[in-house]
Amino acid sequence: MKFHAFHGCKPEEAIAGGKYEVDITVETDFSKPAHTDNIADAVDYVTIYEIAKKEMSVRSHLIEHVAQRIHDAVKKTFPEVKKIEVKVEKLNPPVGGEAKGVSAIISK
Repeated sequence: MKFHAFHGCKPEEAIAGGKYEVDITVETDFSKPAHTDNIADAVDYVTIYEIAKKEMSVRSHLIEHVAQRIHDAVKKTFPEVKKIEVKVEKLNPPVGGEAKGVSAIISK
């Protein structure tokens, strides 16, 4: 998932924002939706996208904080999920040099 968001500790990050990528992986028992072909039985990835979009719109100083909020919201929405991994990557971070990105990964 790709977002423009305003996370960071520097004042200019709150004004200009930056580009972010979010990856979410869930582990659960998919046997029921695999047999029923019914979205009501599945972990709906559209809902997961909406969770990420909502949490990315809330400004934070740290991407670790954003990743934890996304993790917690997915777990609350889909309690049947056994494991969730959330990766939030800030692309081209202002580090005073060349860097493709920096990431925070929450995996529980």
